Amino acid sequence: MTNLETRPSVLLADDDAVFRGVLGRALANRGFEVRAASDGDEACAAAEEDPPELAVVDLRMPGRSGLEVVRHLRALDAQTRVVVLTGYGSIATAVEAMKLGAVNYLAKPADADQVLAALGVTEANGPTAEGETPSLARVEWEHIQRVMQDCGGNVSEAARRLGLHRRSLQRKLGRTPPR
Repeated sequence: MTNLETRPSVLLADDDAVFRGVLGRALANRGFEVRAASDGDEACAAAEEDPPELAVVDLRMPGRSGLEVVRHLRALDAQTRVVVLTGYGSIATAVEAMKLGAVNYLAKPADADQVLAALGVTEANGPTAEGETPSLARVEWEHIQRVMQDCGGNVSEAARRLGLHRRSLQRKLGRTPPR
């Protein structure tokens, strides 16, 4: 195991305690020093003590929003690589997150491998190849999630907009997200 001083730091800000715990353990097992925050204010306070090299920020949290946290992190250290996670994805918030300096934007649920790929790193030891193309199944899943969000979670309306039968859409929604 690497020395704590040489381990890259990750700030994990998410109000979902279970998700935060699971993702935090997975990142720690991959060699990262993980600091967790349950809301936006706690995340900003932790970053002021010691700006992280990487950050995973939920869009909707109590206190400061994820976008405010991204703005704060980038103001503290422009080199911090930030990924925004959300269960409520929209193109507008993704664009805003990227304008504020986030390197990527992921829909929940996302696992540690997806988060690290979005940050551009594989393990605690370095970057991945830039520009990995997502699979067609992943792109389809992300599109369905965006349409579902635009429809306020209404499966019937989303199925109509996607040109799918309602039951076909329900089957696709019941599957785990592809990589």
